[in-house]
Amino acid sequence: MATRLNHGNTQPVSTLPDRVATPLRHTPRALLASLVLALLAACAGNDEMPDIAADSGEAQIYRQAERFLDSRNYNMAVRSLQALESRYPFGKYAEQAQLELIYAHYGALETEAAIEAANRFIRLHPQHPNVDYAYYMKGLAATAADQDILSRFLPLDKTTRDVTYAREAFAEFSQLVSRYPDSAYAADAKARMVYLRNLLARHEINVANYYFRRGAYLAAANRGRYVVENFQRTPAVADGLAVMAQGYILLGKDDLAKQATETLALNFPDHPALEKGGSLRSEYTLEGEQRSLINRLSFGLFDPPRPPQFDSRDSD
Repeated sequence: MATRLNHGNTQPVSTLPDRVATPLRHTPRALLASLVLALLAACAGNDEMPDIAADSGEAQIYRQAERFLDSRNYNMAVRSLQALESRYPFGKYAEQAQLELIYAHYGALETEAAIEAANRFIRLHPQHPNVDYAYYMKGLAATAADQDILSRFLPLDKTTRDVTYAREAFAEFSQLVSRYPDSAYAADAKARMVYLRNLLARHEINVANYYFRRGAYLAAANRGRYVVENFQRTPAVADGLAVMAQGYILLGKDDLAKQATETLALNFPDHPALEKGGSLRSEYTLEGEQRSLINRLSFGLFDPPRPPQFDSRDSD
């Protein structure tokens, strides 16, 4: 029996928001611009130290840290804020400096340090009026944690990379939304969650395609089913159904293959894996597979057929 799915809004977030409202003086700037400038500052001044006199007062050090943040010299801002906290751990600027330190680490591309600083602030000040900012910055830092130089400047497909940090980022944004639904950052966090959810779903399809190449058809079909069951309202659901249909066909599970194909045809009739009549195209079936001599002689044990890969994004 074919099942009609809840499509919902399946458009992925192609770009992340540039700015968000914040009760703090500083807000996350445009992501790419911030990373580029921070990288240049890091390369130019790794050995530079902020000029902090031994008799500098708390307000003076804080103003210096503010100037570094305003000029996007995040490495110097980190050192100034650390010096402020070290000298005046119970001063009037201590809590604000801890919040600013999260952002400074993030701007300096020190994502692990930003996450740790956010965790520390949440642990020390769970009732602080701006604790939602710490949760939000944890999500931002986790999102950026797996980025290398190439991924920052080249349009690489993030769904083919390790998604551990993407899962962590999704969890952090989810905490923010559930704990502080009225937060100034909630709307942006929800948009990022949609983007991350689409990314995680597409990653599962990529893994299924890998299993198809390895001849692990059951593992591939299970990945497709996981997408359909756990990532509703994402664009990858269509490919998840196609993966299930092909996997079950290659496994000889005709009833399950028929059900998956009918569901795909009902909900996504224009999917590139389907014929006009709603059946799966021959190249995705056993009839469309050309088994090698080694595969036939080994009764399917070696050199399994390698069916076409699923990625309906190419047809959008």
